[in-house]
Amino acid sequence: MLRIGAIVLGVSDLPRAVRFWAGALGYLISEAEERADWVVLVPEDGPGTPLVLTLNSSTAEERPRVHVDLFTDGPEEQAAEITRLISIGGSFVGWDRHPGEPDFAVLSDTEGNRFCVVDTA
Repeated sequence: MLRIGAIVLGVSDLPRAVRFWAGALGYLISEAEERADWVVLVPEDGPGTPLVLTLNSSTAEERPRVHVDLFTDGPEEQAAEITRLISIGGSFVGWDRHPGEPDFAVLSDTEGNRFCVVDTA
């Protein structure tokens, strides 16, 4: 059976992207997987899906076909996380394709990669 081994994001400024995503997720750099052109971030507390940041010269897509969903446990936590993510360099993205009452907000990282913060309650 297949399973997701890692999520990979292309970035143009690797140190900036590492600071943002490590801060966003509480992940650490896997020094065994660190190279000049890519870094693997892993959960600080052990198990979980790694996030690979790799140097890439293409620009982020405005409407990406694949993106990351970050889950929260309720609207208050969602609002607090959105505020925190913006404070460390993320940006709120105006999204014209929201359903009537969305349970998600679209943000972008420091590289313009889109991701959603989802209220799972």
